[in-house]
Amino acid sequence: MPLRHILLALLVVAIWGFNFVVIKMSVEAFPPILAAALRFAAAAFPAVLFVRPPKAPAWLVIGFGLTFGVALYGFLNLGLAWGMPAGLSSLVLQTQAFFTMVMAFLLLGERPSRFQIIGAAIAFAGIGVIASERLEVTNLMPLALVLLAALSWGLANVLTKKAGRVNAISYTVWGVLAAPLPLLALSLATEGWPAISAALAGFSWMDAALIAFLAYPATLLGGGIWSWLLGRHPASVVAPFTLLVPITGLASGYLVLGETITAIEVLGAALVIAGLVVTLRRARKSEPPIRLD
Repeated sequence: MPLRHILLALLVVAIWGFNFVVIKMSVEAFPPILAAALRFAAAAFPAVLFVRPPKAPAWLVIGFGLTFGVALYGFLNLGLAWGMPAGLSSLVLQTQAFFTMVMAFLLLGERPSRFQIIGAAIAFAGIGVIASERLEVTNLMPLALVLLAALSWGLANVLTKKAGRVNAISYTVWGVLAAPLPLLALSLATEGWPAISAALAGFSWMDAALIAFLAYPATLLGGGIWSWLLGRHPASVVAPFTLLVPITGLASGYLVLGETITAIEVLGAALVIAGLVVTLRRARKSEPPIRLD
């Protein structure tokens, strides 16, 4: 992978690390599904009026929007709203790299290496350690929701990879266009109109800033670059770069929200990161030398 592509991946994971703090703040200001609906409505409009549809099958574009927008952020927002810390969520969500690897094998025929399988086993052992402190159903549920979000992200990655070398911004904008209406319908069905109307009636400039960050740097810029990278490199090479998301996520959660992490969670986090390191190092070894052009 060329150096400039690595730098782009690092920019994305830095934005996405801080993104967890902003999501946590947004689900405290709005009902969680409504927060996701507002995020993707802002990301799609007015951009969709100025960006041509991508040269990809409509089912892939819609599928990406439903998995990335509705499933990923529906589950993640609920997990954060129901008690999952922002920093820990940034770590657990990175199991998407291994869900991506498995689904890329099943759906695209990308065969994982032995080291990638070992890395996945180490990381999921870390998730098991984290879960050991959350054995009560009330504590396990937020963790399970974030794992479902990671699974959804893995599927979105595979759909993006299958789309090939399409215009990344176009693919992202038109993909997220599929998310707001289903999310709004889910919000109405589960959160109710009184909660929605109350949240919108109290909409402030701070709320607007939260939604703007989630819509533009975190969704359009980050998602566009990510889709562009997935169109040019194997999914098993790109996905593990999210190794750095927990670093900025945990640091942001501590500095901005005052979150702490227990000794058991530190041990689990170390195992997850170790598994990601094994996967990423093996993927990098299989790539040609870094080019500076």
